[in-house]
Amino acid sequence: MKNSLIACAVQQSCNSGRERNLAYSLQQIELAAQQQADLVVLPELHLDHYFCQSEDTACFDLAQSIPGPSSFVLAEAAKTHNIVIVATIFEKRAPGLYHNTAVVFDKDGSIAGTFRKMHIPDDPGFYEKFYFTPGDLGFTPISTSIGKLGVLICWDQWYPEAARLMALAGAELLIYPTAIGWNPYDDPLEKQRQLDAWITIQRSHAVANGIPVISCNRIGFESAPDQGSGIDFWGNSFIAGPQGEIITSADHMQDTLLFATLTASRSEQVRQIWPFLRDRRIDNYADLVRRYID
Repeated sequence: MKNSLIACAVQQSCNSGRERNLAYSLQQIELAAQQQADLVVLPELHLDHYFCQSEDTACFDLAQSIPGPSSFVLAEAAKTHNIVIVATIFEKRAPGLYHNTAVVFDKDGSIAGTFRKMHIPDDPGFYEKFYFTPGDLGFTPISTSIGKLGVLICWDQWYPEAARLMALAGAELLIYPTAIGWNPYDDPLEKQRQLDAWITIQRSHAVANGIPVISCNRIGFESAPDQGSGIDFWGNSFIAGPQGEIITSADHMQDTLLFATLTASRSEQVRQIWPFLRDRRIDNYADLVRRYID
């Protein structure tokens, strides 16, 4: 990793339509560049409302190829501002084959690499299995001019195996573009438990692997098209250091930019005092590839 880099997470609402959503993202990228950011992370599927609240074949019309219209615009922004951008796009790979795909644009405007969401949820309000084929690119870091980025997407953030495999493959930081929120009908205690769990699991990935984590969530209420309860996206984006320490964080109410300076030397120091990778008992982990141990 570049010995010292400035990372920026863009917490934004995404319920204004594709044209306005993209324009707002581009505006935030420009603001981040003005503050010398090297890396900008956008929320999951930031181009559109969260269409996975229902199963509707008309929503497949939102998908696009990569490269394609939105990636061309984002690539130009990366080149213009000399900045690395992580964005997620509803990818149309082939007729009837779609993915939730993170695209990493390097500072020269090239596509440094892609990651297709591996773990696909199917829960009330999050009917992603209807739309997205599970990723087939594996847990492979994306090499950029600022370092190797371990990009994962939302539901992937709950799985320690995904974070570990990225770290073992050389990822120097973990990045989670996210779209997660509350059911408005849940009581305040349940909402707090969910939020605390979400923050805790991602901080634990930083601790277990000795590398920073960037978690970038969308914000705001998005109604369900079928008159369901809708989702109140809870924001609370944050950037944590390699010991899980919160460097900067957002609230659940405001669009904002989060900035943090991350250094490779800090991760190296943490791995020296907490040598978790050294002490792994790889000779006894074979059962991890089993669904369940009877």
